Amino acid sequence: MIFWFLSGAMALVVGGFLARAAWRGADTPLPAQADYDLKVYRDQLDEVERDVARGVVSEADAVRIRTEISRRILAADAAQDGGQQNTSRPAPVVLIAGVVVLGAGSLALYWHLGQPGYGDLALADRIAFAEDMRRNRPSQQSAVESLPASPSTEGLSADYLALIQQLRATVKERPEDLQGQTLLAQNEARIGNFAAAAEAQGNVLRLKGANRTAKDIADYAELLVLAAGGYVSPEAETALREVLNRDEQDGRARYYLGLMMVQTGRPDVGFRIWDALLRRGPAEAAWIEPIRAQISQVASLAGVNYEMPQIGTGAPARGPSAEDIEAASEMSADDRMEMIGGMVAGLSDRLASEGGPPQDWARLITSLGVLGDTDQARAVYDNALEVFSGDNAALDMIRSAGERAGVAG
Repeated sequence: MIFWFLSGAMALVVGGFLARAAWRGADTPLPAQADYDLKVYRDQLDEVERDVARGVVSEADAVRIRTEISRRILAADAAQDGGQQNTSRPAPVVLIAGVVVLGAGSLALYWHLGQPGYGDLALADRIAFAEDMRRNRPSQQSAVESLPASPSTEGLSADYLALIQQLRATVKERPEDLQGQTLLAQNEARIGNFAAAAEAQGNVLRLKGANRTAKDIADYAELLVLAAGGYVSPEAETALREVLNRDEQDGRARYYLGLMMVQTGRPDVGFRIWDALLRRGPAEAAWIEPIRAQISQVASLAGVNYEMPQIGTGAPARGPSAEDIEAASEMSADDRMEMIGGMVAGLSDRLASEGGPPQDWARLITSLGVLGDTDQARAVYDNALEVFSGDNAALDMIRSAGERAGVAG
């Protein structure tokens, strides 16, 4: 409340000064139009004399010009009324309404766009804050405990509920039964009891051991997220990264990893992960619709003016290639660096708004290193490591580019 009180008071003070200026301005006389015209014509006469002195205008032409200007001066002098114009004073009610509208409009705009209570943070501080938030976010158990204890069984038949109870009892008696744990995970998930389903799926992973697949782990990670009400906990993140270590193209794991980035203060990284998934497709993938429903808001948080791409197009972002740089060999050093800098800026803007393959990120990092912009190269390098987290082939390419630019490590 203190913030809003001070903000409102400041808006009223500023509005009061503006109203005071408008009120007093009505007493300030305005010069007549003829006075203004006479000043212009006299300046023109002075300009003619300077042109004659420089030899730009001949004396004969100068005489004709002086005659015409003199005629205009006489006409303006005849039209001069000798007085000055006063502006009408605005009505007090108009000034008061203007102050109120200005103050209320300013507060409403800040309410919509601002973040009351947050100080101004540099980009590096925001990234550090997000990293700290991710490291110290609540555990899976804390998230689950904050939700209702059990799902509603309304709408389920008595026979089905009896079968579920029987299955639970059987699995409790035979905890090493892989098939029983698998069925229990499936059925608990079907009735919305995701915490129990995640526990059963965890037992499935334990029983399968080295034989567990990327899909088994992804199922477990998804159940952890659902059990936590859509929150990606540290435990879920660990499972998701294991999935990506086994299958770096797993779309489901990438979707939830992007969700985690959004939840921990990095909507820029989450946006790029999701945008890449949209462009890769396919349109019928389970994660496409959730991304379509959320990515516009995430893009806004990331500061991107986003236009939804056609699903599955790929749409790579291109930047300066070796051939582009070679073609600039005929230019001067300054022109060549300006051309390359323009290409790099274009690539950087496209990657920020549209994303792109790791080849383009690597090219941008290398180009920034060539231009000597190591701070920007390091920022792009760190961002690329986040975007392609879990994609070993892409990370190798990014790290290689970082080494060439001198920003890796």
